[in-house]
Amino acid sequence: MEENSADRNVEIWKIKKLIKSLELARGNGTSMISLIIPPKDQIARISKMLADEFGTASNIKSRVNRLSVLGAITSVQQRLKLYAKVPPNGLVIYCGTIVTEEGKEKKVNIDFEPFKPINTSLYLCDNKFHTEALTALLADDNKFGFIIMDGNGALFGTLQGNTREVLHKFTVELPKKHGRGGQSALRFARLRMEKRHNYVRKVAEVATQMFISNDKVTAAGLILAGSADFKTELSQSDMFDPRLQVKIIKMVDISYGGENGFNQAIELAAESLANVKFIQEKKLIGRYFDEISQDTGKYCFGVDDTLKALELGAVEILICWENLDIMRYMLKIPGTEATKVLHLTPEQQKDNTHFTDKDSGTEMELIESQPLLEWLANNYKSFGATLEIITDKSQEGSQFVRGFGGIGGILRYKVDMQSLQGDGPLDDQVYDLDDY
Repeated sequence: MEENSADRNVEIWKIKKLIKSLELARGNGTSMISLIIPPKDQIARISKMLADEFGTASNIKSRVNRLSVLGAITSVQQRLKLYAKVPPNGLVIYCGTIVTEEGKEKKVNIDFEPFKPINTSLYLCDNKFHTEALTALLADDNKFGFIIMDGNGALFGTLQGNTREVLHKFTVELPKKHGRGGQSALRFARLRMEKRHNYVRKVAEVATQMFISNDKVTAAGLILAGSADFKTELSQSDMFDPRLQVKIIKMVDISYGGENGFNQAIELAAESLANVKFIQEKKLIGRYFDEISQDTGKYCFGVDDTLKALELGAVEILICWENLDIMRYMLKIPGTEATKVLHLTPEQQKDNTHFTDKDSGTEMELIESQPLLEWLANNYKSFGATLEIITDKSQEGSQFVRGFGGIGGILRYKVDMQSLQGDGPLDDQVYDLDDY
């Protein structure tokens, strides 16, 4: 689950970034098309709809507007041709002509399959892009497991964002307490306990089937809900899988079982669920600070050290602030084929000496530039690291951003950063270490 959730957070960050840039884009006239196709839809149906739209748009009176709308529809049709069928998670296409800050016109063509199913069908031609459906994808997508138990049976369900799903339910006949007088009361009490015990065992077994696959817990957390003390009994039972036991976030009391109980449990647990992401983040940064306070040497911070450690393959978890404002420049050194990579803050970018070659005094040629976080989001896997993108909303998070420049990492092994510093012969030595 861990790798998976980290990768997912990176996907979420990419979409957040895309939404930001799409929302800022403005066109002139109605030449910006937003098209969202849900999973199971047919490409043929959409193509036909676009052809009809093209016919309608041919009647637009204003020539400029007509041409730009027809142009946008044609771009969408081209993008659609790249797909034989709608991808498993649906398809999102944004095409249109936007006006840049300098007042120039620029074509935007974006098509991608979202990282989880998008259940919206949308076609809009407007003077802006519509991103509401993408924002909905970002709703907390941790999946939480629910076990609802009462004297009549048990229900297993999951909640993801605002989608709830019942995985399984079964009913149970438990003997009631009753006065049958005489010595048989003991026997009945014993039978009753045994039946309860079997019921708890069955719930524990089914829970393992429902929430564990390939030896991993599939839920970010578990909520146990029920009336009476069944849920407590389950949570303490040695039959309940210990991997699930540690995932229990909250136990709630509900007044009825089944589906109604499920809804009630979701309401009662809402606040605890909202904190989960927050807690995971605190835990991660807490672990980072522990490495520092225990001086294990298995940490790095700041751009230079972190990237050196990445290149060595030493970084296990790369931690970046979601709004890291460092740019990565790749420059060509004049008169040679060599390139140089610079990482500059907004302040440093204003200083031109960074872009001048020390030896010749000439300006270096820019090959590419992009935000460092974006580059890391696309390349972190090739360094064998996982990338965790954090906020500065928790106390730990804001300390990490202020004190450590918003970028750092937890290392697999100790790296002596001092020996990696400096130019000249030392650097060559560092890279030769790989030969041994």
